[in-house]
Amino acid sequence: MTTKIAVLGSGSWGTVLGELLVKNGHEAVIWGRSEREIQQIQSEHQNTHYLPGIKLNPNLKATTDLESALQGAAAVLFVIPTKAIRHVAQQVAQVLHKQQQSPILISATKGLEQTTNERVSEVIASVIPRANYAGLVVLSGPSHAEEVVREDITTLTVASTDAASAQWVQSIFMNHYFRLYTNADVVGVEIGAALKNVIAIGAGALVGLDYGDNAKAALMTRGLAEMTRMGVALGAQPLTFSGLSGLGDLIVTCTSPHSRNWRAGRSLGQGQSLEHILTTMGMAVEGVYTAKTVHDLSIARNIDMPISEAIYQVLYAHQNIQSVIAQMMQRHAKSENELMRTRN
Repeated sequence: MTTKIAVLGSGSWGTVLGELLVKNGHEAVIWGRSEREIQQIQSEHQNTHYLPGIKLNPNLKATTDLESALQGAAAVLFVIPTKAIRHVAQQVAQVLHKQQQSPILISATKGLEQTTNERVSEVIASVIPRANYAGLVVLSGPSHAEEVVREDITTLTVASTDAASAQWVQSIFMNHYFRLYTNADVVGVEIGAALKNVIAIGAGALVGLDYGDNAKAALMTRGLAEMTRMGVALGAQPLTFSGLSGLGDLIVTCTSPHSRNWRAGRSLGQGQSLEHILTTMGMAVEGVYTAKTVHDLSIARNIDMPISEAIYQVLYAHQNIQSVIAQMMQRHAKSENELMRTRN
């Protein structure tokens, strides 16, 4: 049975997920603000800014009209930058109320809202009345859009407190190259997705500074410890961080030039300014904004986050990267098995 899904966001990930849904026999309509991108997807079946050289399925539709995109949709997929989530969700709430619809809401955005420190699903749930959605699901895991569009094997997590909603989302996305696993730990899945972007900036910086594999392995391993520590403090299950949305996403984001967070970090390590990097990147670098939120949360909750704090100091206090690394390496000695502790 053909199902209509409204995909909010015409970037690389939104376009590729819409393309995948169409390949699976569903009707996908991408909504975006850029007239140029929407027109190109609709008429030329391309999105050259985000996916150069890729020909899209002619059945993939696109529009700048939010009401048209949402009309009759069984699901609404949010694939927009975190900083825009609240504003767009408010618009969606108005349309759903007007059209008397209750679709399943799916968040594929990885980040934390700066002003409130809330996870994306919390922002959506706080704006859209419960009567106007059937379920709320988070889609996350190790996934570069550039590889998914080539039908490379990819596995993700669908998280929800409502098992039926998670299983439904799992069913509409799964195919021979795209496999999903369900998970009830929404907090853990979203915290892992957000914090790995911060760690990826550090991983890129090490490459820019010409550090070797030992340093990268140390950063990723201790970064995972920080992700787990904060997640557990916020109510997550520790095992979640050993899964796709934790360790899996950390690996793919910290090791690939496809990752904009990794590329931003590498440029920082090579001496470029943050302002220049954000101006030339051409797309959102979620880890930069998440670093500020992690800094605020770690202070408020008294959670020891030395790597994330070091990255925050480089990004927001303009500290020298080499000096920050030296300070981290000279911290007092401790046991490795201290994941669940806060500050010592």
